Amino acid sequence: MQRFRYHNFPWVDKTPTSPAALQHRITDLLFNSTTCRCKVDMCNTETGEYRIVLQGTLDWDWEEPNPKSQ
Repeated sequence: MQRFRYHNFPWVDKTPTSPAALQHRITDLLFNSTTCRCKVDMCNTETGEYRIVLQGTLDWDWEEPNPKSQ
């Protein structure tokens, strides 16, 4: 499992992506969060379309590497 960092959020928002790649990033995000919630915002039984909202707090107990010091 990798650390999910703030610079990973644009990748999650990128579409389209494979379900496996999205699962990997979302799993990293959830495991690196101190709190998280999930809400089913919409589910269309006719088309199969759905919208899920994740909300949480990313863990701050780690330090982001400073690129200038490397």
